[in-house]
Amino acid sequence: MPAKDPDVPALVLASRSPRRLALLAQIGITPARVVPADVDEGPRRRETPAQHTVRLAEVKARRAVALMNGADGVSETLVLGADTVVACGRRILPKADDEAEARTCLSLLSGRRHRVLGGVCVITPDGRAHRRLATTRVAFKRLEALEIENYLASEEWRGKAGAYAIQGRAAAFVARVNGSYSNVVGLPLFETAALLRGLGLRT
Repeated sequence: MPAKDPDVPALVLASRSPRRLALLAQIGITPARVVPADVDEGPRRRETPAQHTVRLAEVKARRAVALMNGADGVSETLVLGADTVVACGRRILPKADDEAEARTCLSLLSGRRHRVLGGVCVITPDGRAHRRLATTRVAFKRLEALEIENYLASEEWRGKAGAYAIQGRAAAFVARVNGSYSNVVGLPLFETAALLRGLGLRT
C-alpha cells in the first residue's frame, strides 16, 4: 500500500449511512474514519427545506469535529457532513419510522413531483465550513393502494427520507428524475467531489 501523502488531508465522514460510504467508494474515495454524528434533525420554525438541509449537514460535520476533539491527526482532516431532505413545496417529509408515517409520505408523493435536497458541508482544519446544496426534481407515478401496501411490507422505506429508496423497489414508482440521481440515493457526487477537490483532496 502506498504511503499517505502528507500534503493531502484525510477525510472523515460524519455519517453512519452505508449508502454514503458506497457512493464515495464509487468515485474512488475511502474515508480514513467514520464518525457517526447523531443530531436533532427536527426543522426550526420557518426554516425552508433548503436552509434545513444545509444547516443539518453543517451540524453533523461540526458534531463529528467535537467528538474527535483531541484525537491524533484531527488537525489534518476534512470532515464531511451530509443530509438529504425530501420536500413537497415547503413541507419537509420525515425519515419514516413506522408504517403510518410511511403510508402518509407515499400517499402524498403519489402522482406528484417533489424535490430531493442534498446538503453537503466540509469543515476544514481551520474550522471553516464549506457548503453545497444540490436539488433534484423527482416525479412519481400515481400509486395504487396495493402498490403502497406491498412497498410497506418490504420494509425498504424504514428510515428513508420521504419513505422511499430510489435505488430499490421504489424505482418502479419514479417516472422522471431531473438532476443528480446520486443525490436522491444519499449524496450528490458531482458537488461533493468538486468541493473536496477544491479543498485539496484528490478524487
